[in-house]
Amino acid sequence: MVRHQEPVSARQLGPGPVRTCVGCRARVSDAELLRVVHVDGALVPDPRRRAPGRGAWVHPEPGCLAKAEKRRAFPRALRVQGTLDVAGLRSEIERVAGGVGTGILPPRGGTEEAGRPVMSQP
Repeated sequence: MVRHQEPVSARQLGPGPVRTCVGCRARVSDAELLRVVHVDGALVPDPRRRAPGRGAWVHPEPGCLAKAEKRRAFPRALRVQGTLDVAGLRSEIERVAGGVGTGILPPRGGTEEAGRPVMSQP
């Protein structure tokens, strides 16, 4: 069953720019998303958001990246023809999601509280 999200206004999300993830199509604050740009046929993360040109926004999670690839959302969002190399972006997102510290963004809904791992109940 397809679940549609309720429309979200910018006023409900709070101050700051609102962007749409090209993978899950959720509208969230730009602080939660990673900007991605096209450089020489490859997708490159732009954590500082300073690279020139058009950018696409995606959650720094492997699931959202997979959805964006399946939907062929990056060429459409970046307005480029043909296929784009996603390998570098995928490895960077997997590294971020795997818990290795980088300069990009921490994963959404982290698994730690107050510096200690959250344990699941048996």
